[in-house]
Amino acid sequence: MMAAPLQQAECGTGVVASPSQDPPVQATTPSLEVHLLNGEQEAATTGSMLPVSDDLDGDALDSSCRTPGAGPELPLKGEVAETEARLQEGENGESPGDQEQHPETKETNEQKLHKIANELLLTERAYVNRLDLLDQVFYCKLLEEANRGSFPAEMVNKIFSNISSIHAFHSKFLLPELEKRMQEWETTPRIGDILQKLAPFLKMYGEYVKGFDNAMELVKNMTERIPQFKSVIEDIQKQEICGSLTLQHHMLEPVQRIPRYEMLLKDYLRKLPSDSPDWSDAKKSLEIISTAASHSNSAIRKMENLKKLLEIYEMLGEEEDIVNPSNELIKEGQILKLAARNTSAQERYLFLFNNMLLYCVPRFSLVGSKFTVRNRVGIDGMKIIETHNEEYPHTFQVSGKERTLELQASSEQDKEEWIKALQETIDAFHQRHETFRNAIAKDNDIHSEVSTAELGKRAPRWIRDNEVTMCMKCKESFNALTRRRHHCRACGHVVCWKCSDYKAQLEYDGGKWSKVCKDCYQIISGFTDSEEKKRKGILEIESAEVSGNSVVCSFLQYMEKSKPWQKAWCVIPKQDPLVLYMYGAPQDVRAQATIPLLGYIVDDMPRSADLPHSFKLTQSKSVHSFAADSEELKQKWLKIILLAVTGETPDGPNEHLASLDDHPEPKNKSEC
Repeated sequence: MMAAPLQQAECGTGVVASPSQDPPVQATTPSLEVHLLNGEQEAATTGSMLPVSDDLDGDALDSSCRTPGAGPELPLKGEVAETEARLQEGENGESPGDQEQHPETKETNEQKLHKIANELLLTERAYVNRLDLLDQVFYCKLLEEANRGSFPAEMVNKIFSNISSIHAFHSKFLLPELEKRMQEWETTPRIGDILQKLAPFLKMYGEYVKGFDNAMELVKNMTERIPQFKSVIEDIQKQEICGSLTLQHHMLEPVQRIPRYEMLLKDYLRKLPSDSPDWSDAKKSLEIISTAASHSNSAIRKMENLKKLLEIYEMLGEEEDIVNPSNELIKEGQILKLAARNTSAQERYLFLFNNMLLYCVPRFSLVGSKFTVRNRVGIDGMKIIETHNEEYPHTFQVSGKERTLELQASSEQDKEEWIKALQETIDAFHQRHETFRNAIAKDNDIHSEVSTAELGKRAPRWIRDNEVTMCMKCKESFNALTRRRHHCRACGHVVCWKCSDYKAQLEYDGGKWSKVCKDCYQIISGFTDSEEKKRKGILEIESAEVSGNSVVCSFLQYMEKSKPWQKAWCVIPKQDPLVLYMYGAPQDVRAQATIPLLGYIVDDMPRSADLPHSFKLTQSKSVHSFAADSEELKQKWLKIILLAVTGETPDGPNEHLASLDDHPEPKNKSEC
């Protein structure tokens, strides 16, 4: 039976349960002359004493902060590339050393087993050095800075998770056992028993791997936002012991270690005779390690995806917020876009993610960003349509809520690949959200949800934080810093801060003003969407909304005081006929300025320096100059404004709208 699981060791103290109750044994490391793989320097040990105890108590695992002592130095560059190459040969049935042997001296099976065991020992030594760097240098130095109040110590603990326990296990248990066994190899040529005894402790990696994505995101965010954190990291990374590698690179090492145990053990079993006393233990060890390796492999894939996202982030000029563990790159590539007016082909570049399509324009620059994002088209609501154009073959259409694009692939195969990738991404997106909706619906069946009539009158059942990964309103993924979880006190749903930026009085809580989501706010308060927009401010009314229900609207040239003339989309809405709204464009969601017309003096006689068809509105020191495209359009505006400045509204708004429709020039959204 295995002993109790290892407990996380903090800087200063650390206790790990003993995996065995055997009496203590002192061992001396044998004289070994070997070449470390993974780009490590050559190392030779000559009988250095290493205490090994099977009866390990808390004192044996004192994990106090220390400067890494003498001993094998940390490998400076590279990964276990040679090791993996040799093991890959083993996947094909060849021993790592088969092809290195001279034709006259063929390696025996016993020698191959010894070589694999020795390989395990050497890579374990290098790995323990990496753990020492993470635990005793990065972790401890950052905790010291956190204790000075520069940033929360809790964030540092989240980044490094249970690295202290992992370090203690390998440095105090596994490595000494391997050192001792290699010394006794002639009498005890086996490693399966050691791994079978200690492999269950590798389950502790589950906690580290599970929090790895969030740890990477925390390192990125804290490096960008907290100068003291960045300074500590950079100071350590400059040291020779760090080998010119980043903290993130070293943090990936524990994630990669378990799959390497699996590869070594698989190769060991292939060389081991089935009647060997070590066969059963080695087989059991592989089963346990393979389970742990599957989780690590998943984390490695996520890390590779995160690295790719960082590369794209830099290619886009570090302006698009795409570096998020929930984002996954599906496909990227060059494509042509057919212009809507003349169907000329323009070079573009697409980045397809699991939740959006970035439509980019190449930038021909030697330094800096390579692309400019023109549009971000969401997968939600996207449709793919295969089109046919005799002049431009291999075309298809991407129709999204934000924009519709007609694209031309380089070949029929390229076209089919894009259509397949886009359609599969759309299907996967809908499947994920359908699962999400079904889970919520099922949960609502099990736990009675507060009805609309009871909102605010009866306390809701709160959805637990760990039951959702995204906001239950806007569907954006949660993260530790920028989008945290909040609960609506009326319906109990888990929402982000943007969707919970409302307060309402709740009867069940004694009429207290409490945080609620937008939907509950509108039901409890009785506000409609239009009233909500008034609550947020007059400038936030969308141009399209007022333009579609206006007394008059069109483009006018506008000048304030001595500023230069500029083009503005001007609107006087029916519901507010005494106010002139000015937008930058007809589809803007927010007005740039408003002018309450009541009390203004209208001057319709342009000066020689003014533009033709111009008029002015003056009140005290305020002077607003406008110019229409034609005298007829100017007179239509003056007809409405002259009423508004006296506090009157048009008797027949439809009459004015009809008069504008009679304007002889085509409009195309330039006037209404």
